[in-house]
Amino acid sequence: MLNYYYSDSIELFLKKSTEEIIGKITLSNQFDSNTNQNKSWEYQIPMLKSALEGLNGTLFFEFSIPRMGKRVDCLVIIENVVFVIEFKIGEKEYLKSNIDQVWDYALDLKNFHKPSHNALLVPILVASNATRSFIQICTTSHNDNLVLPIKSNKNDLRDVIHKSISFFSDKSLLDGDEYAKGSYSPTPTIIEAAVSLYNNHSVKNITRNDADVVNLRLTTSSISQIIDYAKTNSKKVICFVTGVPGAGKTLVGLNVATTHLDKEKGTASVFLSGNHPLVAILQEALTRDKVQNEKQLGNKITKSIAKEGVKAFIQIIHHYRDAYLVDPNPPYDHVAIFDEAQRAWNKEQTVNFMKRKKNQPNFKYSEPEFLISCLERHKDWAVIVCLVGGGQEINTGEAGISEWLNAIYYSFPNWEVCISPHLTDSEYSAVETINKLKEKCVTKFDESLHLSVSMRSFRAENVSLFVKQVLDIDRDNSQKTYSLISKNYPIVLTRDLNKAKSWLKEKARGSERYGIVVSSQAQRLKPLAIDVKSPMNPVNWFLDGKDDVRSSYYLEDVATEFDIQGLELDWACVTWDGDLRYSESGWKTFSFVGTKWQNIHKEDRKKYLINAYRVLLTRARQGMVIVIPEGNIEDSTRNPEYYNSTFKYLKSVGIDEI
Repeated sequence: MLNYYYSDSIELFLKKSTEEIIGKITLSNQFDSNTNQNKSWEYQIPMLKSALEGLNGTLFFEFSIPRMGKRVDCLVIIENVVFVIEFKIGEKEYLKSNIDQVWDYALDLKNFHKPSHNALLVPILVASNATRSFIQICTTSHNDNLVLPIKSNKNDLRDVIHKSISFFSDKSLLDGDEYAKGSYSPTPTIIEAAVSLYNNHSVKNITRNDADVVNLRLTTSSISQIIDYAKTNSKKVICFVTGVPGAGKTLVGLNVATTHLDKEKGTASVFLSGNHPLVAILQEALTRDKVQNEKQLGNKITKSIAKEGVKAFIQIIHHYRDAYLVDPNPPYDHVAIFDEAQRAWNKEQTVNFMKRKKNQPNFKYSEPEFLISCLERHKDWAVIVCLVGGGQEINTGEAGISEWLNAIYYSFPNWEVCISPHLTDSEYSAVETINKLKEKCVTKFDESLHLSVSMRSFRAENVSLFVKQVLDIDRDNSQKTYSLISKNYPIVLTRDLNKAKSWLKEKARGSERYGIVVSSQAQRLKPLAIDVKSPMNPVNWFLDGKDDVRSSYYLEDVATEFDIQGLELDWACVTWDGDLRYSESGWKTFSFVGTKWQNIHKEDRKKYLINAYRVLLTRARQGMVIVIPEGNIEDSTRNPEYYNSTFKYLKSVGIDEI
């Protein structure tokens, strides 16, 4: 159920004085309303009364949008039309940021508020002092009963409302009370989730609550019980959480970390990741939010001070590791959450790195073994939570999850082990090690440690399955899965990058984020003005707006699998190069060296490249366009044969061409 500060029938609203209405809004306000806010209501209420005279329906002031942490100025329901109105009192221009704001409100309701799914939504931006209005009622290719934002000045709001009601033939009645009581099931991005959790909001309030994803909370609860058990019984426990791409493993880790930040209870935790872009983006997002929140409260806080607190909560795994190379004491934290644990380095890679970069010639551990040894220093209890993605190792030396299991077996048999039963699935390559571990250590299997449903795409939960089937060259099943998801989750194919860019811009609404993603091996996309060797800043790419040339919106800088793993876009353009080519006998893998493509022969490098495309193809929350270039017969490095077979294969599974 969504809340609001004031609600009434239009009939009763018209009869009440402005002072009475403001009084009721102010009483419902959790925060002290300031003079400017009251002044704004003083302008809004007469404007609405004039616009709504003679109409019947329901009206809400300050209607909440929890996922965004904001409120709609006014929401009006007349017949089956929901007007989402944002007032900018005194404003003379229809600023792009304000248009996106009201569109975002309407999009959030359309996507996540059940009564809004079938309702007709009309977002209206009222710039009160604008000289003219733009009253065009236009639907979009989404065909979801959400029109483009309408721009009105203070004089034309009545005209906007009447024309909108006339535009729609559906005259069924939408009950205002039932609308407000309807279920709200948001699916936040990982950035939104991190900010909300860090601000002490419950994961329950920012995520879907339908039966299919109830195990998100069950998983969090199970981990909390493990932590309580370890602390009460002075045990050391390591647990392994599995899940399909986008199922919420990182969200679970962040939730556990924010739940156990209490220094007084002695259960302090830290969220650790080797994913530098993810950590940098989350740290920056949390810092910006902290500074903004303090500013709104009238407090001054520097960005550097705000970031210090954030860094205690979320850290780069390598910084954590290096700190305890020189510090022999136990970590401050009793609970360590390792995101993407399968990407930890094997012994060879770690030893080599320590010798070359850290002047540690006697270092002899794999990364998991050393990290466990840090928590082993606690004399009483400790818990390690490993968040594991299957088939997502994308870099040299990434050991997979068996390295953690082997470290327990050979070096820390006193640790108890809690395992998701799905860790025995083929993509984790851990069955043999698990069977060995069971003979030596206390080992428990817990089904609630597996997240089975993708939450990244709220439009289609089988996107990751479809991508797996495509990469497994399982044509029949991928065709069936595509037919299930394509209605709600558009996937299209093109040979033309400019067409793809236009498709992205047409599909994305409000501030929905879009961008181009490519394999880090895609070195022959330079003729398309895509250079994977050109450095980009993930923080700017993911967090900055449409007016910043460094942002994803500009469609100039591109993100590779290393930049985007663990993160997501609303709409993605996956641009495919000749590094991965379809053939009847399986995928052919190549790297570009010097002046030509060379076959990749090592099995682990083949796996990394296929996994890179797995990452790229599972980044979009709402839909994606795949670009397979035409190639150029005059360029031996871009022979059309390198691309055509892949294009034909993807088309054969049912993907439509634009």
